[in-house]
Amino acid sequence: MDVNQPKQEHLLALKVMRLTKPTLFTNIPVTCEERDLPGNLFNQLMKDDPSTVKGAEALMLGEMLTLPQNFGNIFLGETFSSYISVHNDSNQVVKDILVKADLQTSSQRLNLSASTAAVAELKPDCCIDDVIHHEVKEIGTHILVCAVSYTTQAGEKMYFRKFFKFQVLKPLDVKTKFYNAEMKILGANISHVQSCTGDSPRFSLLYMNSM
Repeated sequence: MDVNQPKQEHLLALKVMRLTKPTLFTNIPVTCEERDLPGNLFNQLMKDDPSTVKGAEALMLGEMLTLPQNFGNIFLGETFSSYISVHNDSNQVVKDILVKADLQTSSQRLNLSASTAAVAELKPDCCIDDVIHHEVKEIGTHILVCAVSYTTQAGEKMYFRKFFKFQVLKPLDVKTKFYNAEMKILGANISHVQSCTGDSPRFSLLYMNSM
């Protein structure tokens, strides 16, 4: 009989956040007229909302900034920047902490870790922070692999990984279409010239022998 093993809890917590420009927080205003059933309830709630602009609560604009909640899409040629933090959530000292960050593409695996040396120890409520940068040069699916290994006070070796997938898109999409168009070229092949008595409104008389 198969027995589901309980998920092992680790002493360290790994958090990864993409570093990008924040955007303005937008809210969806919900309002009604005073003669409607809610009365002035919705309008008062919007006025009390700290994210709305005072005096313009019915607009979707806000005064707060928000950070991205996921990796989102990255365009070819952009520099991918990410913040990696390992926090000790336990009440014991953890030793020999090694944090490794690799970027897996369709053709290669790149090591983005700034340092390959292990941290001697990490006390409770302390953290290890690192910022990685990489200029993406391939389109398609990319996977950021973050691996953490450490040793407990009892001498037990622990290891876990987390995967973060994102897409690299083309910044410009150039489409070329070919159209078959007839080129009307007027060609004249003069094989024999007859003598003319004089000029005509349609042509001028030119004596070839005088050239």
